[in-house]
Amino acid sequence: MGDQATVVFVALSAVFLLSVSVAADSEGEDSSCPKQMANSNVNNITVLAPPGPKGDTGPPGPRGVRGEKGEAGRPGKLGPPGLEGEKGERGPPGQKGDQGAEGFAGGAVYIRWGRTSCDEGTGTVTVYSGHAGGAWYNSKGGGSNYQCLPLDPEWGLYEDGNQGKSYMYGAEYELDTNVPYDKATFHDRDVPCSVCYSLSRRAQLIIPARKTCPEGWTREYGGYLMADFFNHHRTEFVCMDGEPEVLPGGEGNDNGALFYPVEARCGSLPCPPYVEGRELTCVVCTK
Repeated sequence: MGDQATVVFVALSAVFLLSVSVAADSEGEDSSCPKQMANSNVNNITVLAPPGPKGDTGPPGPRGVRGEKGEAGRPGKLGPPGLEGEKGERGPPGQKGDQGAEGFAGGAVYIRWGRTSCDEGTGTVTVYSGHAGGAWYNSKGGGSNYQCLPLDPEWGLYEDGNQGKSYMYGAEYELDTNVPYDKATFHDRDVPCSVCYSLSRRAQLIIPARKTCPEGWTREYGGYLMADFFNHHRTEFVCMDGEPEVLPGGEGNDNGALFYPVEARCGSLPCPPYVEGRELTCVVCTK
């Protein structure tokens, strides 16, 4: 029994010495490289050592060359609106700008009876020229106001011939004396008219029995008050120009709508300051 223990001990010692010898032969060489054993019995056997521990991270390398710009990607979805911010403080007023061109605040329109054009020296333009007209002087029907009919009428649906409707006639001056206009020049002659537009003045006013306008108003023209005869049908009162004209080709006594000078009659109209039978003046003013 003692001899067997001795043999086992000797065998184990031999194995230990062999391991130490192999380890000694491996010292000084890179443990990561394979070593070829000197013993001819193990020449073609490669022994790999285990990997060593991971080393520290090295410093970053130099920055590479910038690549070409890529194509723009598709826009993303619209995100939800953000919260409304607080209102900021009011900024200082800006510099005053240059004043613009003077504009017009409207315009007054009136008819200048007895003239073929308007006085454009007062900032007024002629809208159109025309022929004064109205209802037959002694008819009971028709319109009661004079009209300034254009010289170039336009037509819509029509039926030629008289069908017993309302009628429009041309107008003539009717003068029994040379006051306020010369009878030989104006009696039975056709009456012109013109529609005027005052660019910068918005209101117009006809004042009977006056030749001047109130303070602050512009005088467009002045003349004499006229209307139809007192026992004919009623018409409006109009201000006929103080220096009237006539239309060519209207020398005949064709009647139609008529313009008579208007005289003052005392009674309910106080005299003085009015005077019985005196022709009344008039003036057209704008503002």
